[in-house]
Amino acid sequence: MRTQSFSDIRKLVFVSILLAILVVSLGAYTRLTHAGLGCPDWPGCYGLLDVPETSEQISLAEQAFPERPVEPEKAWNEMIHRYFAGTLGLFILIIALMSLKRRSQGGPVGLPILILLVVIFQAALGMWTVTMKLMPVVVMGHLLGGFTTLCLLLLLYLRLSDYRVPGGDFALKKYTKFAFVGIFILAGQIGLGGWTSSNYAALTCTELPICQAGWIDQLTFEHSFDLVPPEKESYEFGHLDHASRVTIHVMHRIGAMVTTVYLFWLVFSIYRRAQSPFFKNAAMSLGFILSVQVGLGISNVWFSLPLSVAVSHNVVAAMLMMSLITMTYSLKRKV
Repeated sequence: MRTQSFSDIRKLVFVSILLAILVVSLGAYTRLTHAGLGCPDWPGCYGLLDVPETSEQISLAEQAFPERPVEPEKAWNEMIHRYFAGTLGLFILIIALMSLKRRSQGGPVGLPILILLVVIFQAALGMWTVTMKLMPVVVMGHLLGGFTTLCLLLLLYLRLSDYRVPGGDFALKKYTKFAFVGIFILAGQIGLGGWTSSNYAALTCTELPICQAGWIDQLTFEHSFDLVPPEKESYEFGHLDHASRVTIHVMHRIGAMVTTVYLFWLVFSIYRRAQSPFFKNAAMSLGFILSVQVGLGISNVWFSLPLSVAVSHNVVAAMLMMSLITMTYSLKRKV
């Protein structure tokens, strides 16, 4: 009965999830095409709601921002990302208002409000990304904020759904806590990926499995993970030296190995002990997505970070987290 009464909100949440995946994809595309400062102001672009196109508009824009000549392609990459992010924000506002209006019917209220607060902070991070000239901690925070928004929307969708978990899999009870640990490990690895990208360290190591010869001698943690960097006019294309970037990249690869081993162990353990097709299929889906993600990570190194593969690496990371959250939610509901 409750599922029927909240079906319209659930549909809106589902659309928002699809939109959030698109926003995460566009954010990765914007970052990887070096378009984060394609518009040097916020929320417009050179003072406009779109991109300067006429010779008069371009002339005025370059007079206002002489340090940032107009590059229409990069500017459009940035503005399209902002358009879709703004639309997602409006959807989430509507969801929160609808949830508040129906709070007497027993639907979730705290979670929609939390998502709204996260997306407001996410908008602030988007602004600071520009005003602080791609400061790495802000760029990484913006990435994590996008993932957080997506995952909270998924959790809201699950709570609004008539989600039935079959009985009989009592042996899986103990894996609930391990699934939660997996979420934290994966979140940390996504954070390391964001730190690697925001410090332009993705191409620092060009060999597998760890890095090229001599990488151990280059490791330095003195400034590699400083959240507050020295003040710069711009952090575009990075501010750290080569050794620091090697250190960041190596830690991301080691993190990938730890995450892969742990999640594969979790997948095999659940699959082996599951009695119902429900959890066997869930484990197989998680394992498949994890395998794709590992393949994309190797391809990024092997083919020197092609744009399509790098963007896919971000999107599949989001899908992997969504799959793991769904698995954890199912295990939690069961016990």
